[in-house]
Amino acid sequence: MSWFIVELTKEEQEIVHQERQSHPNLKIRERMNIIWYLHNQLTRKQAAALALVDRSSVERVMVMYRDGGLDGLRVWKVEGPTSELASYTDTIRNSLVSDPVRTTAEAVARIEELTGVKRGLTQVRKFLKELGFKFQRVGMLPLPPKKVSKNTFRLRQITTTIN
Repeated sequence: MSWFIVELTKEEQEIVHQERQSHPNLKIRERMNIIWYLHNQLTRKQAAALALVDRSSVERVMVMYRDGGLDGLRVWKVEGPTSELASYTDTIRNSLVSDPVRTTAEAVARIEELTGVKRGLTQVRKFLKELGFKFQRVGMLPLPPKKVSKNTFRLRQITTTIN
């Protein structure tokens, strides 16, 4: 790939300069920075060092730019796996807001009852956290000591001295 040289037009330079600072996707900003470094005649090794990526990442960005131009750099097709519970998000949220659960085990049972999908404690905790729910640990509430009448105290004191 040493034969491909990045030469941006004035319009492309303005676009790259703007998007390398303000694009909402961090990876696309990184790609724009790499293209900017290469346009300014840095080597691929220097561009990789400045962008804090591996040289192979710089090569991939070069291929994306060569094949698709700036539009090719803006493509972000990364999709992770989706949970089966995602389609029931509104139902689960409404149920838990209207009648909150006290434990994760209760949440697991409620979700299985509502959706028919059985998930473990950890998966349900993660799913509920993504929905915005927070788990709160509640400690023991301090109670005032029992009030003992004076007669009861004296009676105890007397019985202990006799024995």
